[in-house]
Amino acid sequence: MKYTNLGKSDLKVSRICMGCMGFGNSQVGQHSWTVDERQTREIIKYGLEKGINFFDTAIAYQNGTSEQFVGRALKDFANRKDYVIATKFLPRSKDEIDAGISGQQHIENSLNKSLANLGMDYVDLYIYHMWDYHTPMEEIMEGLNQVVKAGKARYIGISNCFAWQLAKANFYAREHGFGEFVSVQGHYNLIAREEEREMASFCYDQNIAMTPYSALAGGRLSKHPGQISKRLKEDAYAHLKYDGTAEVDNKIIERVAEVAEKKGVSMTEISLAWLLTKVTAPVVGATKKLEELYVPHLLVGVMAQNGKQKAGNVV
Repeated sequence: MKYTNLGKSDLKVSRICMGCMGFGNSQVGQHSWTVDERQTREIIKYGLEKGINFFDTAIAYQNGTSEQFVGRALKDFANRKDYVIATKFLPRSKDEIDAGISGQQHIENSLNKSLANLGMDYVDLYIYHMWDYHTPMEEIMEGLNQVVKAGKARYIGISNCFAWQLAKANFYAREHGFGEFVSVQGHYNLIAREEEREMASFCYDQNIAMTPYSALAGGRLSKHPGQISKRLKEDAYAHLKYDGTAEVDNKIIERVAEVAEKKGVSMTEISLAWLLTKVTAPVVGATKKLEELYVPHLLVGVMAQNGKQKAGNVV
């Protein structure tokens, strides 16, 4: 496994981040295909053994049970100093807005709940899960700065935003001496390449780490045409993202399958090797303990050697 710094931070992360959206109680959250705690522990233990030290979860994943499963597994299998944990908070709810809870208080409350779920005193990376259009950006940045100053989060990141929003927030933070976003988690893979329009170039210029989610397009880039899984059948979010472009996407998926067969490796390896030339650390989910999780054949040589994404490197 190779490691690199996460943007401007001193966080040393594996080039593969384990995405934890697939972990949690399937009876209490938005997804029916998540795996239980026993399977979660097996996958996390296996990832640690293969050198993965970067784990990404969120308070929204299965009503906090993902955080709970992940926190207990990491406590049992690793020393706190040896891994990097990221979690995310949602925008304020309507009830919070009606009750007059500020953006700053919302962030503090959310992080306290996540820390309780994880069983930890701090997180390494606290991520703004999606832009809150009903809360002033200034409140969000001040609230995030407060939790960093309090020692509850070492660094901050953002997800699901436009390049102009990231720029606006970071320049505001810089002007006021606040902590800036060191990473962005957007939707980016071989069949979803909008991030190349503006986000990739901006991040390269500002040394902001790209840690894209849906690296395998909800499993589409890891399976041969016709193969099926529980997630492919039941992931409603992925259906919304990909069903409308399936005809065009299938041409790319078929090409990935062809290259994988020619090289004698898996489709997962081809898809991740491509992405590793462009970003810092793709977020890769797993619901089975697979050798593919490690990307053994193509992790060295095909990816960017310096661990920094290359803007405009379009193939």
